[in-house]
Amino acid sequence: MSTSPQTEPPKLPIDGVKNLITVGSGKGGVGKTTVSVNLAIALAHLGHKVGLLDADVYGPNVPLMMGIRDTPYSVEGRIVPLEQYGVKLMSMGFLNPGDKPLIWRGPMLHSVMQQFVRQVDWGELDYLLVDLPPGTGDVALSLIQSAPITGSIIVTTPSEVSLEDARKAVLMFRQVKVDLIGMVENMSYLLVPETGQKLDVFGEGGGKRTAEAMDVPFLGSLPLDPRVRVGGDAGRPITLLGPDQPQAAPFYEIARRVVESCGSGGVKHAPKFTIED
Repeated sequence: MSTSPQTEPPKLPIDGVKNLITVGSGKGGVGKTTVSVNLAIALAHLGHKVGLLDADVYGPNVPLMMGIRDTPYSVEGRIVPLEQYGVKLMSMGFLNPGDKPLIWRGPMLHSVMQQFVRQVDWGELDYLLVDLPPGTGDVALSLIQSAPITGSIIVTTPSEVSLEDARKAVLMFRQVKVDLIGMVENMSYLLVPETGQKLDVFGEGGGKRTAEAMDVPFLGSLPLDPRVRVGGDAGRPITLLGPDQPQAAPFYEIARRVVESCGSGGVKHAPKFTIED
């Protein structure tokens, strides 16, 4: 009796989305959502149509960081995403606000991810960023198996604990045949306000060395800056200051490298928001 090899189901594209980019990490606490939020705003300010899907259903922080707590509504059976700072948004935090936890197993996670991807009216987007939960669990695999991903960004810190898990994330994405756009080293250093002294709080250069050793593009380093944290907590991400401000400039540089990695990145459009201080 002969058996035919098992084939994977087709990965159907998301209508109107030119580039689907996941932002992942091997562990929590490395600032993955901070990178996702600021990267999305930077891409929007550079003239691209951008969406941000908060796939961290157990700990959705995008509503807080983007300063929006409204509830999405549906039109003709499709969910209309919220919009803030020129970025279209969807998050479980809009549907399950407050501190109430979600206690879900794998099948329910798969179902909600499919709804967020297929039943949200994203419209025409150059980039849909997906802020994945930490690790390599059900949510990431559900998305990878059902939609064609342009590539993934890995966020790490310079510490060996973080790098060990980042390497696992790199190998996971390679195993499921997802291209790696590159690695971002967050919290790379702290500049002492009074003296300007550079302190390597979590180590030095580990992200770049790991990226080079694993043949992954290195997208850049982001400093450990209290103003980034303040902006996130207040719903006013640091990239709203614009690319000419030193605190925001590293995020814009990473955004430009992402655009270069993805090719043309789609047709550019005028920014939808005014940068304020």
